[in-house]
Amino acid sequence: MPDVDLSSIAAQVLWAAFALSVAFGAIAQRTHFCTMGAVADIVNMGDWTRMRMWVMAIGVAIIGFNAMVGLGWVDASKTVYGGPRLMWLSALVGGFLFGFGMVLGSGCGSKTLIRIGGGNLKSLVVFLVLGLSAYATLRGITGVLRVNTVDRASAMLPVAQDLPTLLNAATGWSKATLAWVLGLGLGGACLAWALATPDGRAGNTVLGGLGIGAVIVGVWWVSGVLGYVPEDPDTLEEAFLATNSRRMESLSFVGPVSYTIDWLLYFSDTSRVLTVGIVSVFGVVVGSALHAMATRSFRWEGFRDVEDMANHLIGGVLMGVGGVTALGCTIGQGLSGISTLNLSSFLALAAILAGAVAALKYQGWRMERLL
Repeated sequence: MPDVDLSSIAAQVLWAAFALSVAFGAIAQRTHFCTMGAVADIVNMGDWTRMRMWVMAIGVAIIGFNAMVGLGWVDASKTVYGGPRLMWLSALVGGFLFGFGMVLGSGCGSKTLIRIGGGNLKSLVVFLVLGLSAYATLRGITGVLRVNTVDRASAMLPVAQDLPTLLNAATGWSKATLAWVLGLGLGGACLAWALATPDGRAGNTVLGGLGIGAVIVGVWWVSGVLGYVPEDPDTLEEAFLATNSRRMESLSFVGPVSYTIDWLLYFSDTSRVLTVGIVSVFGVVVGSALHAMATRSFRWEGFRDVEDMANHLIGGVLMGVGGVTALGCTIGQGLSGISTLNLSSFLALAAILAGAVAALKYQGWRMERLL
């Protein structure tokens, strides 16, 4: 095969992922895109506007990713969520912990980065705690606990766990056809529900839903098409350049936060290199900060009192442990994972939402006791 300049391709992948992440940060800052906020609006006020924005983003991500599958550009089994092992208990337990933690921490991993860009010092503390807890759950003490407990409960499927592959094995229909049918069907249903009411068609709602969903699809293309090498000259195996998992990746903000801290701490170690996950962390902060400064909404914010700080510390720990255990966050599983139609992503997302509702109910109960 002709010589391939891997370093040049990797640089293109990193710059493209960074640019898309800047767009993510700016759009999310402008539209107040936030999964925790969407759930809180429903529980506390009965307002579904931000939930419609989030579901719209899910619809766009599902349609975009599965269109690429249908065109033969990508394969869901080669994503970080792919594979036949369904770790159902990890998805449920980790997702619940993450959902509970994001309420205590005033937002998920992506919202934490967006708030940092807006000058929130509380979120900077959450960022550090989340990253360290995630790193410990990847390679440290809570990682050992994870592997020896919830990770042991799993089901081995005959094929990869994305719906097109599963239905291909059951029906004999081609994966490409199934990807088109499921992608357009499920994604279209999400879009139809999101746009069904006037608040779902409002400017910021549409910008947030379509913009965030498009960014997720864009990063999938960058990682899975631009960064894909059919045969690495060194290993003679296929490779996805500049990813931590060595598989195709889109945005996620738990593991990448830990990789970012690791990269900063061991910067002089040449084995620590930039990846899609790391540059996306920087990109979201930069995008959020640029928008905050352009609109003069940037302002410093600190902890209100000791209890406020304790809640954010606990929330950061729960998000770090839970996010790694569930293999993603509200963005990593709730958008990137769901777009691949993997079973574990549906389980993790349901658990995240359940955890968030439980935490909001807990906060309401606690507030009533203090009155």
